[in-house]
Amino acid sequence: MESLDTVLAAHRAYLLGWNIGPVGGPDLATYRSDVPHPTLNGVLRVTGRTPQDALLEARRRLHGVPRVWWVGPDSDPGTADGLVSLGAVEFARLPIMTAVIDEAAEGPTPAGLHIAETTDLTAFVRAYARVSGIPADGVAATIEREKAFSGDGTVIRLAGRLDDGRVVGTAVAWLSHGLVTLYFVGTQPEQRRSGIGAAMTRAALRLAGERGARTAALTSSPIGESVYRRLGFRPVGEFRVLTF
Repeated sequence: MESLDTVLAAHRAYLLGWNIGPVGGPDLATYRSDVPHPTLNGVLRVTGRTPQDALLEARRRLHGVPRVWWVGPDSDPGTADGLVSLGAVEFARLPIMTAVIDEAAEGPTPAGLHIAETTDLTAFVRAYARVSGIPADGVAATIEREKAFSGDGTVIRLAGRLDDGRVVGTAVAWLSHGLVTLYFVGTQPEQRRSGIGAAMTRAALRLAGERGARTAALTSSPIGESVYRRLGFRPVGEFRVLTF
């Protein structure tokens, strides 16, 4: 199992792949995609800076876009509380979860669901945008950023399609730092509770295992945690996600 530091480094590397703004140092790592969606712009890490100093610099770099602060085990202790004292609002506590790929639980793929790598970014982004809350006027920018993605690793995009070609499930497998990290695992609202999300996750794990990864990681939403636990993921840390 990879260390928590490695898991966090892979997470930072993925989100920095979206960045078109100033390149920050390890003391204040920020990323700016210009997509009008908070989780695609933000602060990844704060070390060796006071919350006040970090806030002033982050506001300069991220002015004009919605953004979040990911405050996890790789930020200085007290960072989240310091930001709250400056007016930040904590809107989520998200578990950082890992699993050993070879030990992940198997299961059936729902009937009529076909999962494969995709290069059709238009259909893929539209599907995950709807699930993730990216507004309609931000979809075009998201597609362009996906096309231009440049990170320290390999992005694999998996689409789950029905027989009629509709994309009803998505998953991004990010191969970096010797492990796979999962993003945009989602199911279209009309198809939920049918096992699609679990099937997308298992497919991503199998593919990553074939490419040499032994550990999988993700940051779970509260609604997804029970699904990931059944697949074999366990919490190893937590992000406090804040916004101003």
